[in-house]
Amino acid sequence: MPGPYVIRGAVVLPEAELAWRFSRSSGPGGQHVNTSDSRVELLFDVAATKALPAVWKERALERLAGRLVDGVLTVRASEHRSQYRNREMALVRMAAVLAEATAAPPKVRRPTKIPRGINERRLREKKARSETKRGRSSRDW
Repeated sequence: MPGPYVIRGAVVLPEAELAWRFSRSSGPGGQHVNTSDSRVELLFDVAATKALPAVWKERALERLAGRLVDGVLTVRASEHRSQYRNREMALVRMAAVLAEATAAPPKVRRPTKIPRGINERRLREKKARSETKRGRSSRDW
């Protein structure tokens, strides 16, 4: 499989901490699908890893709490007929999930005050629209 899979910056998925499981995949493939283990499960122990900085690890454990089983994150791939391509897909997915889970929280939005000029212009336009409508319903006829 090509190159290290970067989570973010200089942090990569360590090959030594990844566990693989293979099983038979459903879907197209004819007789070949009954004999080959092309479905891939990639397991990564987030709780015990040394590859992630402490802050990232804490964030990942908190954000992925619903997906973790005893601190282990599992990603499955079975879209392709070949095990090799499914392994690549699982690695890419794992890196993407970890990148999203370890990202810094978004900046808090600070509400700003509406400028006085904008508010005055809105009220002026509103009054003009009101006058236009009032002029239509005159009962002088």
